[in-house]
Amino acid sequence: MATAATAYVMIVALPNANQTFREITFNVIAAKAEGDVKPRVFFVDFPNRVLYVRDIQPATGWRDVFLADASQPDQTTVYLARQGRLLIDRAQRTVQLVLENGTRHTTFVNRPEEYEPGSFQRLVLNMDADAVFPRTEVVKGVPEMTIAELRLAAAEHRKNGVPAYSELFMIQQKFSLPAACLVLALIGLGLGASNRKDGKLASFALGFGVIFVYYVLLYSARAAALGGRLSPSLAPWVVNALLGAAGIALVAWRVGAADAPIRITLPRFGRGRDAAPPTVPGGGAGARRPVRLVLRIPHVDWPRPRLLDLYVARQYLSVFGLSFVSLVGIFYISTFIDLADKLFRGAATTGMLLRFFYFQTPQFVYYVIPLSALVASLVTIGLLTKNSELIIMRACGVSLYRSAAPLLLFAALLSGVLFELQERVLAGTNQEAARLNGIMRGYPMQTFGVFNRRWMLGTHGDIYRYEYFDPRLNQFSQLSIFHLNESAWRLDSLTYALEASLVRQLGTDPQPTMTWEARKGWSREFTTATRRKVVRPVVTYTPFARRSVSLEQPSYFKTDEPEADRMTYAQLKSYISQLQASGYRVVPYLVQLQRKIAFPFVTLIMTLLAVPFAVTTGRRGALYGIGVGLVLAMIYWTALSVFGAIGAGGAISPMLAAWAPNILFSAAALYMVLTVRT
Repeated sequence: MATAATAYVMIVALPNANQTFREITFNVIAAKAEGDVKPRVFFVDFPNRVLYVRDIQPATGWRDVFLADASQPDQTTVYLARQGRLLIDRAQRTVQLVLENGTRHTTFVNRPEEYEPGSFQRLVLNMDADAVFPRTEVVKGVPEMTIAELRLAAAEHRKNGVPAYSELFMIQQKFSLPAACLVLALIGLGLGASNRKDGKLASFALGFGVIFVYYVLLYSARAAALGGRLSPSLAPWVVNALLGAAGIALVAWRVGAADAPIRITLPRFGRGRDAAPPTVPGGGAGARRPVRLVLRIPHVDWPRPRLLDLYVARQYLSVFGLSFVSLVGIFYISTFIDLADKLFRGAATTGMLLRFFYFQTPQFVYYVIPLSALVASLVTIGLLTKNSELIIMRACGVSLYRSAAPLLLFAALLSGVLFELQERVLAGTNQEAARLNGIMRGYPMQTFGVFNRRWMLGTHGDIYRYEYFDPRLNQFSQLSIFHLNESAWRLDSLTYALEASLVRQLGTDPQPTMTWEARKGWSREFTTATRRKVVRPVVTYTPFARRSVSLEQPSYFKTDEPEADRMTYAQLKSYISQLQASGYRVVPYLVQLQRKIAFPFVTLIMTLLAVPFAVTTGRRGALYGIGVGLVLAMIYWTALSVFGAIGAGGAISPMLAAWAPNILFSAAALYMVLTVRT
């Protein structure tokens, strides 16, 4: 039945489901709306156009709009409008930008002396609809194709002289994966048919080990096939052949050994129980013992774990270690599956892959510790409940709170471990892991990703646009400075320089000063003059070879844009301050900042929730506790993602978005702790 179900999934259901999932995901990510434009945030999704809005009012829409339009070759037009809004017609698939009460300034790259001014009361610009509306069709990949489509694609590749490794491998995998159900059932029969009484937890661990071996072999064969080292039509069946032979041999050995269990003998250390006590040399029955001087030290009853604490702690640590190793193994499997083809195709070496695993392991551990603590708490209390040990503890006057004290202590220690990992380890290891991952995948390496924005807001309201900034030389390329009059919302001056850098200048002070110097550029001053009671604009054009310009300190432009998980709490807080000063939206980073404090408490909260939950469900066995732990972890991570997205969208405060999952789970834990029989 499992083979038939898997065959239906692989051959019929999976291609359509994969394609539908990709289309839904693409539409969700690609769809744009009016709410994407945020105040004091540069909106760069429209091709060759940059939009900046200083304020958004619910009644009147945008207030103080800046639009830079470079859609025409060899010219740039800057619009400044007091009001504006975006009109989206989804039926007609049109997008229009409406600007009201503003001015227009057009400059030419190759003819800097030319300039075209203008003003308007109402201006309507047609924007690129593809930036708002997603594509309606997503091209199918190999996992989304049916067998007929795969054969057609393989024939097309052969016709063009291109290898069809992926298509041929996927065709055979659609049949080999259902057959794996029979192979794994055979191995399960051979391993499970014994007189051992280890219970479901040990069987689960043993089965997980078999699955681990299966997927490592499967994706190693896949990587070898995609790398051209193994026949793609044969590769999916290699793992079935190897494990099938092992399963047949194991079953035959079980039958021949009369159901003998698998035993692993460990050496014994130390004396046995029957070892003779040491004798006193030269002593006999009447030998006198030597005189000993005994000093009595006052007894101090230091707080120490009791026998019950040691017993509970031993069970907890054994389950925690098992679940920790298993879950880390899942991360290793998934990562190996993802990068195996890079290894076999020569894009990565074995040493590079091992170094990546080394630097990625702390992040795996950071994710795994909370789930392992949850599973360990559920299984430990569940086993104590199933074996009626909790009832005996209550009969001896030991409450549930006291019995669970070691679990809470371990949870608090693990919370500290999470925080220390986050503050002292993850920032450096994640950066190195990201670098190695980029090398293996062939990503372009960027040191200062924030400078690819090319637009920044100055501390005094000026807007900077540059093509490139070298942080080592403190040098700009193709720098434009828009000096705005914020009260009247008009352009007072525009300065352009082919190059700008930080130079030393000697003044009256013996100590040299550092100033910004612009080279090979021009400037325009926009003023007004009154003639015959008519106010007319006056534009003054001044070219220059060298000129000092007023800019922020170099550190203002040296803000890196790493991921939040590659920064400590202090670094992320400083980064947010710099982004706020440059006019960029920082709400998602504020959510990440609060989450750095909230997330380490998850082990303590999950343990508080697991203890009363396991008391009520503990008699169903350890495997049930593992299942409950996985479900609770999925719910928590879903809540973490949902509230994080809501907070990043600005619907709720960043602090509430980061702490909401902890608040909800803490409330549930508190209710269960206060209502469970102790």
